Amino acid sequence: METRKEGEIEDMPLSSPTMGSMQIAGSNGFGHNIEFMSQAYLRNRYSEIDIEDYTVCANKDHPLPIFLKFEDVEYKVRNSQAVSINPVKAVVSKVASQLNVEQDKYKEILKGVTGSTGPGEILALMGPSGSGKTTLLKIIGGRLTDNVKGNITYNDIPYNPVLKRRIGFVTQDDILLPQLTVEETLVFSAFLRLPSDMSLQQKYAKVEMIMKELGLERCRHTRIGGGLVKGISGGERKRTSIGYEILVDPSLLLLDEPTSGLDSTSANKLIQILQGVAKAGRTVITTIHQPSSRMFHMFDKLLLISEGYPVYSGKARECMEYFSSLRFIPEIAMNPAEFLLDLATGQVNDITLPEDLVASQGTADSDRAVIKFLQLKYKTHLEPKEKEENHRSAKAPQHLQLAIQVKKDWTMTWWEQFMILTKRTFRERRQDYCDKLRLLQSLGVAVLLGLLWWKSSAATEAQLRDQVGLLFYICIFWTSSSLFGAVYVFPFEKVYLVKERKADMYKLSVYYACSTLCDMVAHVFYPTSFMLIVYFMAGFKRTVLCFLLTFFTILLIAIISQGAGELFGAAVLSIKRAGMMASLVLMLFLLTGGYYVQWMKYLSFIYYGFRLLLKVQYSGDQLYECQSKDGCRTLQNSPSFDTVNLDGGLQEVWILLAMALGYRLCAYFCLRKRINACHI
Repeated sequence: METRKEGEIEDMPLSSPTMGSMQIAGSNGFGHNIEFMSQAYLRNRYSEIDIEDYTVCANKDHPLPIFLKFEDVEYKVRNSQAVSINPVKAVVSKVASQLNVEQDKYKEILKGVTGSTGPGEILALMGPSGSGKTTLLKIIGGRLTDNVKGNITYNDIPYNPVLKRRIGFVTQDDILLPQLTVEETLVFSAFLRLPSDMSLQQKYAKVEMIMKELGLERCRHTRIGGGLVKGISGGERKRTSIGYEILVDPSLLLLDEPTSGLDSTSANKLIQILQGVAKAGRTVITTIHQPSSRMFHMFDKLLLISEGYPVYSGKARECMEYFSSLRFIPEIAMNPAEFLLDLATGQVNDITLPEDLVASQGTADSDRAVIKFLQLKYKTHLEPKEKEENHRSAKAPQHLQLAIQVKKDWTMTWWEQFMILTKRTFRERRQDYCDKLRLLQSLGVAVLLGLLWWKSSAATEAQLRDQVGLLFYICIFWTSSSLFGAVYVFPFEKVYLVKERKADMYKLSVYYACSTLCDMVAHVFYPTSFMLIVYFMAGFKRTVLCFLLTFFTILLIAIISQGAGELFGAAVLSIKRAGMMASLVLMLFLLTGGYYVQWMKYLSFIYYGFRLLLKVQYSGDQLYECQSKDGCRTLQNSPSFDTVNLDGGLQEVWILLAMALGYRLCAYFCLRKRINACHI
């Protein structure tokens, strides 16, 4: 493969140009004869990728080399235009769609992109916002598969799910759990993703090496942060995201705008890190908006996209020669990246133009004319050569083609994943579990209810109704508290879960089991502290059996409410809609838990939980109203128990247990379906 010094641009010692000299910031200038440059450029710009140099690296100490080729990649999305309520517009729209169905239904994002790259190279995807850079990156990473056309091969093998664990994807927004420290983030990733034949000491050593290489040693014990949580700086967070991916030696590393939000020094350091990553035998592809001159010269290859169509593809250091051969020459000293983006957007101020475009300047369509001209030149000059190079280059060796199709086994068993993920989940959510405000709420409400119902009894009908009302309130309180405590869990963690599932870090069943069991700690602790106070202050039956059964019933109601909240959250995976759905369902359950909508009460766990509380606390032959003129009566004859057989057994327990299991099974399958359909 060709090598070059950092920031070097190849000189061609030809005669000075007749149309003025080019002054490019960070380069030596280009004094080339334009008439001959196009032919010279096209003759010398291609060189075969030396595949043989990398076959020796395909061992256990190096990532598997991936030679990526993509040709005529197209992508379109369905238009999500709302149906017009105006009947005239609706008819016109329908007629227009019938005349041009395809254009009406879909919008083209990518329009035939071709390119290639290999181990040891950094391919930069450049272009203005909305040009399709991130879309192309997601397609290469296998994150977008629907409505995609074209050929994409990895070692001459099409994409398949086996590749997921060989591809690292760093998103533009750093998706890292905010409550974990930098070291904890990398250690848990190492435990979950590194091979099981590595010892704990080797995994810790790998994490130490990554932190040292990325300069993360100073912030190793600092929380990641994000949002309202204070944490590390933007540059440190970006380096942590990269370390999170390269920890497992991905063969193909994809980065979406890694320098966004960073100062120039941090951005340069980050690109230097990527150079080291590539030199280790990895294929690196990054989207970048407008790099500095120094950063631009660090890229090996460049793909410039405008409106979904490429206008340049080839070596980064030769792009200025190509555009000068088309007579696009900057009139002032200019950053090459700035010059390229001006061309990609059609903004050609301070740029000398070819004679074909001079006449169109100053018109309304001048920008479009420049873009169309560049796209046409690419199609006639570069695209045929790029496709020829893809077909002419040597095929990947047989052993690399076979290795890319071998599925990596899970590095750990289900139980080992469960133990590690449980520790991580508990550390991430421990502040929620030990929430002082939530504890104060539970204790405060318990004391308040205990004072209001201090030493209550069931001696009269009025007192009995008061005590029954307290039981119903307790049932409602823990239903709403547990329901809203669980409904936001999956919507909040959706992006983290999607990212880690796309990387095949663990089984979804492991995540769900860890999440629901860890959260159950809070759903058990707070009701326990609540019942220890209110039960004895309110004067309920003071027998061990009655207390334990009442306590068990409240816990069962809380656990079922948790499962219901998880189901509603998993069904929508939206914070706003999850809260709305939980409110509506809670209102419905409150109505059906009493005497309204009789046929729906059999679907409400509040109905069964309340009945079970009454059966546990009271017996049918218990006497009350002994001070009345009519004498003592049994509780079963009270109007409060018209619909409840107090001595009818505890069959509600089995119904509630079935509901607890049923809600969780439904939540798991809903979560599985929704997560598989999500993209980041």
